[in-house]
Amino acid sequence: MILVSKSQIKLITSLQQKKYRNKLGLFVAEGPKVINELLTAGLKLHSLFTTEENLFNDEDVQVISELELNKISYLKNANHSIAVFKIPSSGLLMDNTLTVALDAVRDPGNLGTIIRLCDWFGIHQLVCSLDTVDCYNPKVIQATMGSIARVNVVYVELETYIKKANIPVYGTCMDGNSIYQQQLPENAIIVLGNEANGISEEINSILTEQITIPRFGTKKETESLNVATATAIILSEFKRSTEK
Repeated sequence: MILVSKSQIKLITSLQQKKYRNKLGLFVAEGPKVINELLTAGLKLHSLFTTEENLFNDEDVQVISELELNKISYLKNANHSIAVFKIPSSGLLMDNTLTVALDAVRDPGNLGTIIRLCDWFGIHQLVCSLDTVDCYNPKVIQATMGSIARVNVVYVELETYIKKANIPVYGTCMDGNSIYQQQLPENAIIVLGNEANGISEEINSILTEQITIPRFGTKKETESLNVATATAIILSEFKRSTEK
């Protein structure tokens, strides 16, 4: 077993902050499942520390004690392994495909779950406004469970991107038309908004169609759905409509 050097501790600690992730082009992932998913997907490894010798096939694995792992882990209960990966370059935006777009989604858990949902439903492109939480935030990475490696996440000036789109743009709004009564296209942009405020007025004004998931409760007093939950329902409906 080895000791984690002060410089390694300093590096890993710094990657909790977006400015250092951007500056160094690195991010952190924890736990054997997430790390193996990223390795299998071909992401370039910078360093890998583990308390278990046989969890990974990579020859660059550094075996450390649980005490050493706890020094560098971001988790309350360290999960056997922590790895530093190089941030891959974002792919080019595709024009004619089913795309999810996020307008100022701030919660890391929500973004991570949405990335995982995109992976599940075969959505290869996720477009984020510049004020959406960083997809390489450690909490986002953990919530994706490795799906970050299979979804192209791009940050853009969202209003400009939508104005240039040559496919219909659907936005989720409380007073939109019921998604269950729509003829949904195979290729479209689906916009989901901020957890507290929904889609901004600027984006709302340039949507092709406003849609909603109707409430079926007797009193219909529920204020709203969690944005990740809404994403799951909406993607399911789009796929159900086009996979017949």
